[in-house]
Amino acid sequence: MGRARVTAERLAEEFPGTAAELCALHFETPFQLLAATILSAQTTDVRVNMVTPTLFAAYPDAASLARADPEKVEEIIRSTGFFRAKTRSIIGMAAALEERFGGQVPTDLADLVTVPGVGRKTGNVVRSVAFGLPGLPVDTHVLRVSKRLGLTELDDPVKVELALNELIPPSGRGAFSLRVILHGRATCTARRPACSRCVLADFCPSAFLGAS
Repeated sequence: MGRARVTAERLAEEFPGTAAELCALHFETPFQLLAATILSAQTTDVRVNMVTPTLFAAYPDAASLARADPEKVEEIIRSTGFFRAKTRSIIGMAAALEERFGGQVPTDLADLVTVPGVGRKTGNVVRSVAFGLPGLPVDTHVLRVSKRLGLTELDDPVKVELALNELIPPSGRGAFSLRVILHGRATCTARRPACSRCVLADFCPSAFLGAS
């Protein structure tokens, strides 16, 4: 608990801002963030931000995307990779929002994960970033960094999420996850963690044992 608190405090100094401010994806509405997050799988946020202005100009809401011609959507998002599967996911997502949620993005995680293309990670991104609600997305960076810090010994993303939820106050979970992701990208990288310049090195078990 103490290690988690200090981690949260120091990373907040390193990467200040709210979850919405820390999120690298560009969006104006919860629907746009949901679509962008689905598109971000297996590609970079920079790449997603290159295609979403065109996508959202053509399909600004769930109603318009639900009726979209898949071939036109595929052409717009082609550069994000896996564009056919992603097209099916975002059109299916939009159709589900129209059919079951009045075209609006639901706020409950239990509802979000019933939408095509949406798992717990994506649902937690939308909850924490778009709505300011508790949500702690767990990706490969969060898995790696939290294990190196000794915050958890678990490997399953859902179990790690629930374990970290016990350590991080609800209001700070989204920002904490994004800060850990930024730290994992910039410093605590998979192959060569830069322990010598890490703000957490003085209490990180892996910094003394050699990160793995």
